[in-house]
Amino acid sequence: MSDPLVRLYPAAYRAAHGQEIIDVHREMTADMPRPARLRADADLVAHALRVRLGLDSASPAGRFFALAAPFALAACAVGSGLRLTRWYTGLALSPAPVRVQLHATDGAWILYMLLSLLVCVGAVVALTGRWGPGAGLAGCGLLGTAAVQWAAGAHVYEEGALTPVAALLTVAVVLVCPPDRRGDRRLSAAAGAMAAVGWFPVVVVNAGAYTGAFGVTTDYGAWPLLVLAFTGAVLALRARSSGLREMGAMAVSAPPLVAYSCATVWGDLRPVLGTFLLLSVMAALTAFLQTVRRRS
Repeated sequence: MSDPLVRLYPAAYRAAHGQEIIDVHREMTADMPRPARLRADADLVAHALRVRLGLDSASPAGRFFALAAPFALAACAVGSGLRLTRWYTGLALSPAPVRVQLHATDGAWILYMLLSLLVCVGAVVALTGRWGPGAGLAGCGLLGTAAVQWAAGAHVYEEGALTPVAALLTVAVVLVCPPDRRGDRRLSAAAGAMAAVGWFPVVVVNAGAYTGAFGVTTDYGAWPLLVLAFTGAVLALRARSSGLREMGAMAVSAPPLVAYSCATVWGDLRPVLGTFLLLSVMAALTAFLQTVRRRS
C-alpha cells in the first residue's frame, strides 16, 4: 500500500529517501488494525503533499508558517475576545435585567457568541501546551462563526464581510503549519503575551473604567494591530534577522485584527492601512538596526 503513496513525493526526494520511507512505513503499520493503518497512510500522504508543495518543516515556507501559526491563533483569540467582552459590557451596563436582554437576543447571535468563546478557549489551550486539541477547538469555532455569519448575512452583526474571510484565512495558516513545528513553547509564550497586551487595555477602555488606560485614548481598532507589529519587531531583534520574515508572519496573522478594526470604524480602512505601513517601516528599521549591529 505504501509504494503508490510514496510516488506522491517529488522525484528527487523519492530517489533520496523513498526506500527508507517505504521500509519504515511497512514496519510501523505491520501490526496495526485497519483504522490505524488508514490514519498512518493519511499522514504519509499529507507529508508527501507538504514536501511537494514546499511546506514541510525543512522548507522556508514551512518555517514561515510555523512562525505565523501561534500568532494567527492569538490574533483570532483577541478578535473573538473583544467581541465577547464588548457584548458582555453592553449586558452589564444596560439598565434592563440580564435575563430580559438574553430572552430578547437573537438565537443566532447567542450561537455566534458561544462559537467566539470556543475560539478563545481553543487558542488558550493551544498556546498553553496542548496544540492539537486547542487548535482543533479554535478551528471549529472559527469555521462555525464564519458559517453563522454567512447564513445570517454579514450585515446583521455589523462585523462586515471581512470577518468570515479572516476566520477562513486563520484556519488555513494553522493547518499549513508543519506538524513537527507546532506548539513551540517560546513562540506560544510570545503569542500569548501579545494577545494579553492587545486585548486587556481595549477591554478596560471599552468598559469605561479609564478612558486613558495605557495611553489608549481612542481605539479605532488599531491597538491590537500595533501590538502585533511591535511583537514582530521584538522577535526580529532577538533573532538578529532582517525582520522581513517576522513582519511577514505578523501580516499573515493579522486578518482577524484587520476585520475587528474595520468593524470598529465602520469600514474605514485608514487604521488598517496605517498599521500595514507601520509593519513595513518597522521591518525596514529592524533591518537597519541589524546592519548597524553587524558592522559594530
